[in-house]
Amino acid sequence: MYKLNDGQQIPDFGFGTYKLNGRKGVQSIVAAINNGYRMLDTAYNYENEGTVGRAIAESGIDRDKLTITSKLPGRYYAYDDAIATLQESLYRTHLDYFDLYLLHWPNPKRDMYVEAWQALIDAQKFGLVKSIGVCNFLPEHLEKLQKETGILPAINQIELHPYFNQFEQRQFDEKNNIITMDWSPLGRASSVLKDDVIVALSKKYNKSVGQIILRWEHQLGTIPIPKSSSPVRQRENLNIFDFEISNEDMNKIDALSKKDGRTNDQDPAVYEEF
Repeated sequence: MYKLNDGQQIPDFGFGTYKLNGRKGVQSIVAAINNGYRMLDTAYNYENEGTVGRAIAESGIDRDKLTITSKLPGRYYAYDDAIATLQESLYRTHLDYFDLYLLHWPNPKRDMYVEAWQALIDAQKFGLVKSIGVCNFLPEHLEKLQKETGILPAINQIELHPYFNQFEQRQFDEKNNIITMDWSPLGRASSVLKDDVIVALSKKYNKSVGQIILRWEHQLGTIPIPKSSSPVRQRENLNIFDFEISNEDMNKIDALSKKDGRTNDQDPAVYEEF
């Protein structure tokens, strides 16, 4: 568990739900919950909040044992729109509150993220959400939130994998008591899974390549949220707590990071998503 800067606690490992939709999506998410995942990550733009809510209802696990995250899309960053969209997401999931609610992208050209952040601050006071955070925010965006509202996010969810280890951003987050959460922790199943260094380490530790990567992220002090529709792979991804990667081998994985390592070139300084 990690303690957030607002006093709340969340699990140190989560389950991504992107592209898990409809009945098959419900079955995959229920399987994940049955396999031990207690934190689920969705978003308005994933168009599966209803699927996630249905899976929660069918899982048989008490609501207060689960940590549920969703995200506000950039097209609804105007204050009133943000509050209404958050409420709509709660209606879709049939939940009374989200444990964590995030701004999905800063969209700096439009420059409405401070207004949206103020809406989240107020939503937290209203009891609609327990903790609030952001995704894909660079230091300059976070500094602006601090300057304009006096409140920093509890979470910054960013692209993070061995080819893009986000060293500077992680340092900034840690210095400001913000927990870093990793989307695309396995590099969207790209060539990173075939990297010679990681393949060699998987043989050394007798673990899968995915387990090596997820353990590396855990030891960085970040929260990976891998997605899998396979119950077998779900269990495998979660089984990373019975070994430790040496400092020397951690450094080997760190050395794989590239300056242009983003898988889809989604640089938050210029990328816009609504």
